Amino acid sequence: MIRPLIAGTAAALAFAATPAAAQQDPVDGNCATRAGVSLYVNVTGLKDRTGRLKLELYPPNETDFLRDDTSLKKENKPFRRIWATVPQSGPVRLCIRAPQAGTWAVLFTHDRDGKNKFNFWEDGAGFPSNQKLGRSRPKVRQALVNVGPGGGQITIRAQYLRGLGGFGPLDD
Repeated sequence: MIRPLIAGTAAALAFAATPAAAQQDPVDGNCATRAGVSLYVNVTGLKDRTGRLKLELYPPNETDFLRDDTSLKKENKPFRRIWATVPQSGPVRLCIRAPQAGTWAVLFTHDRDGKNKFNFWEDGAGFPSNQKLGRSRPKVRQALVNVGPGGGQITIRAQYLRGLGGFGPLDD
């Protein structure tokens, strides 16, 4: 019973964390590219300083949340992704641009091995609500954030697989 729940969570995160065209995504994580409203994301609780970090921004509804970016783009739905190298020390601050002010769904992932495929045994994930992810598929309500016309700032605490309890922060 536990294995299917963990596998379901992992499948949802893996699907969302597999970029269709990573080479086309901004790789600086500092909002230097693309138009839109800046959302700064402070990340805490990283397991280590390896690999790459990724932020993705989705429409704020359950249907589109964690859908493949190719499908969203084909349907002219807003989707954004940025990649950043993990800083070797100091605070971790990323920036992604929302197409416009409003409510958006945000996913953070820590791709520790840099393979562009979510490995639920090793990689981390997080959402703006900072609720423990556990074993179930993440819900859009956990990922929602309001971005004002002047931009915004949030903090996301990274979570990693923690045994039978599923995903959770390392400092619990």
